[in-house]
Amino acid sequence: MSLCLKFSLLNVFEIICVIILVGSCSSRIAECRNVMVFDKDTSVEYPAINCRKHSAFLTDYGGVGDGKTLNTKAFQDAIANLSKYTSDGGVELIVPPGRWLTGSFNLTSHFTLFLHKDAVLLGSQNEEDWPIIAPLPSYGVEKEFPEGRFASLLSGMNLTDVVITGNNGTIDGQGAPWWEKYKKREIKATRPYLIELMYSSQLQITNITFINSPSWHIHPIYCSNVYIKQVTILAPIEVPNTDGINPDSCSNCLIEDCYIVSGDDCIAIKSGWDQYGLKVAMPTEHLVVRRLTCISPDSATIALGSEMSGGIQDVRVEDVIAVDTQSGVRIKTAAGRGGFIKDIFVRRMTMKNMKYVFWMTGAYKSHPDDGFDPNALAEITGINYSDIVADNVTITAALDGFSKAPFSGICISNATITLSEDAKELQWNCTNVKGVSSHVTPKPCDSLPEQDTKCTFPEDKLAIETVKMQTCKATSI
Repeated sequence: MSLCLKFSLLNVFEIICVIILVGSCSSRIAECRNVMVFDKDTSVEYPAINCRKHSAFLTDYGGVGDGKTLNTKAFQDAIANLSKYTSDGGVELIVPPGRWLTGSFNLTSHFTLFLHKDAVLLGSQNEEDWPIIAPLPSYGVEKEFPEGRFASLLSGMNLTDVVITGNNGTIDGQGAPWWEKYKKREIKATRPYLIELMYSSQLQITNITFINSPSWHIHPIYCSNVYIKQVTILAPIEVPNTDGINPDSCSNCLIEDCYIVSGDDCIAIKSGWDQYGLKVAMPTEHLVVRRLTCISPDSATIALGSEMSGGIQDVRVEDVIAVDTQSGVRIKTAAGRGGFIKDIFVRRMTMKNMKYVFWMTGAYKSHPDDGFDPNALAEITGINYSDIVADNVTITAALDGFSKAPFSGICISNATITLSEDAKELQWNCTNVKGVSSHVTPKPCDSLPEQDTKCTFPEDKLAIETVKMQTCKATSI
């Protein structure tokens, strides 16, 4: 497909996404009201899990939004001062219109960061503005990056009640220099993310556009009660590791109404890497992903793994659109991972221009170092797909489990796959897998015999799905 056509498709789906989001707002008027003019005498309204008693503007702390002045200290000073009031009804920092250049800074609890629609946070392109921090316990130090990892643009640890929102303000990682250094192998530490929150609970990330991260865009890890909605993520499709949203060893999470264009997985669900993930043993569980639109020519719409040694379970995916994307909901593991991926439920996916629809592999062989146990095999079971429509597909399925631990409990029902002109002759390549199928075209492999069945999908709701947003107003300290 030509570059022009790709951008044409992108524009079309941006318009579709806007229509979807506007329609969503119309059914939730109280949640979607925004104040378009920012003035210190004007109230600011926005939906949030919790409202704040105190608020301030970044300019109150010396912030300069000219795109050139470094504002790291302004953010740090603002948050340090506002932290004095967190126990007295919480605090909020408003970023007004402007281009706010900054390096890494930490957030605090009972805190809201609000970006005006014409506010852009610009990640510094100077490595010195991104400190090196400790390795993640469930990942270790990757042998390719012996110096560790760079801190994310927005960071936080052991926090409670954090809101990152706006009326579609932008966080721009300005990742091009990082991508070039990575390509040339000039970086000795893992590239930074835009957001990484650790060991935290009650997190909200909504109504923000994220672009051009040096690496992953949003990474909650060891967190619970995570709510991500109406987020747009845009990265060049040719840049590796620019994942959209990566819930990692997290529980009770909801990701909905998001639009992602990425050079890697739009959403990657993880839980640690090999012996490090096995030791931490913290699964990602009770996760809902719905109403996602994804474009990722070289990766998955949603990937489970490949770093999944702490386990992944009870993942519910529904109402997803994927266009010009390598695969649908993909499972990736390897000998040495251990852990499990089980009770995965996918329904109502619409896909167009795909290389694969169903793809599972036990041969994703990357490892952080040589300390893994090659006999640690993941348990893959209870994988359900239903109501799948895919058009212009090269390969319907590549399913490759372990010979000593076959992937089992696979169910595919009501799936219609239309092939491309250059489709492969072998449409179902199945090795070491067990399961059933029902009303699937093209006809599945013998490992998935036809049965008159409907693959299951949970009917209960997770606690995160019942969260009620408040309409919040900013006030002065």
